[in-house]
Amino acid sequence: MTEASKPIALVTGASRGIGAAAAIALAATHHVILTARKEADLAAVEGKIHGRGGTATIAPFDLTDNDAIDRLAAAIGARWGRLDTLVLNAGMLPSLTPVPHIDPKDWDKTLALNLTANWRLIRAFDPWLRQSAAADVIAVTSSLGSKPKPYWGVYAASKAALESLIAIYGLEVGNITAIRTHIVDPGATRTAMRARAYPGENPSDVKPPEDAAAKIIAALAR
Repeated sequence: MTEASKPIALVTGASRGIGAAAAIALAATHHVILTARKEADLAAVEGKIHGRGGTATIAPFDLTDNDAIDRLAAAIGARWGRLDTLVLNAGMLPSLTPVPHIDPKDWDKTLALNLTANWRLIRAFDPWLRQSAAADVIAVTSSLGSKPKPYWGVYAASKAALESLIAIYGLEVGNITAIRTHIVDPGATRTAMRARAYPGENPSDVKPPEDAAAKIIAALAR
């Protein structure tokens, strides 16, 4: 299957962890556009995809750059005329602290990436998702979005808000377009973010990112 005939997928936070694993898995059937801040890391994932016979394009930029999101949407629309799969995976974990002690800068940065950037992506790509015969928007969340824990205030709040945003978007477009929305909680996964949150944990006791990627792929089944 050539690049032109494949479904087109965009994966955010695709340079490592769950995003990289999801991109590699999706590349078995899709042409995958990889986004993250670090070009070298994206290129390494792209190399793995090409090594497996897949195709990919890298788009390194900071997701909190709203204008860059709009430019990427315009470029994808001009080149392919549609987007078939959007995986909203990128996120950050600030310092864990009681709610009154949250640093305002941490609050702003976390919501900017974990929530606002995802809204901007949906806003920018909605016209191209509507051009797909069967589009999927998948948001990677955390159990903390529905089951809060002490000291995780801003991260949990960002995930709870993201879940609501995706659910509402799905209700708005579900009956009038071919777009379907999905919220995927991968559970405890062996990532750099997890290692920072649980520094004493044995990584081998936690499932690998490939297991989370399998959940994302399973969500695409209609």
